Amino acid sequence: MTTSLFVKICGLRTERDVDTAVEAGADAIGFVFSESPRRIDAATAARLCRRVPDDVLTVGVFRAEPLHDVRSLAAESGIRAVQLHGPEDRAYYDDLAAGGWTLIRATAFGDPVPHCGEMGEDMLLLDAPVPGSGIAWDWAGKPSAAPGEKWLLAGGLSPDNVRDAVDATRPWGVDVSSGVEQSRGVKDPALITAFVKAARAVT
Repeated sequence: MTTSLFVKICGLRTERDVDTAVEAGADAIGFVFSESPRRIDAATAARLCRRVPDDVLTVGVFRAEPLHDVRSLAAESGIRAVQLHGPEDRAYYDDLAAGGWTLIRATAFGDPVPHCGEMGEDMLLLDAPVPGSGIAWDWAGKPSAAPGEKWLLAGGLSPDNVRDAVDATRPWGVDVSSGVEQSRGVKDPALITAFVKAARAVT
């Protein structure tokens, strides 16, 4: 495991959200383009992306959208990475890779355990068995991806449990959205800062 955990804060919608995540030291920030209380449009994402320094990865989150729509939204918004939740095939990933975007494949923990690169992705996000629930699940005893793989743990993480979750699964990085919200879709700056601090404290 690396000494510095990769930290992604997802579902950001406002200047305050973005500035807080960047100032807290997040490595990546996510903008949701699929149906969700956190959904934003390409113009809003483009405005927010301009606030983000080059060393912080901007990620667009999509769920089973047509390839043409993903390419169009990604180009218009200026995001540098595409995160896919859905049934996309290898050709879909290859097309986006040719466009120069970093690719993140999001899938649920299962048996067999998914591995990074199986669809040509650059990073793998392993979510709860019921993805998107925002509910903490039993990480203990779960098989993890192979050491050295770029995979992010997601699903019910919060400032209070991220250290235990990382200790149990030893991921390359972590991803959080609902765990840093004061109400559904509304981020809490204090929780964002606390989450990054807690994640950074893991050794």
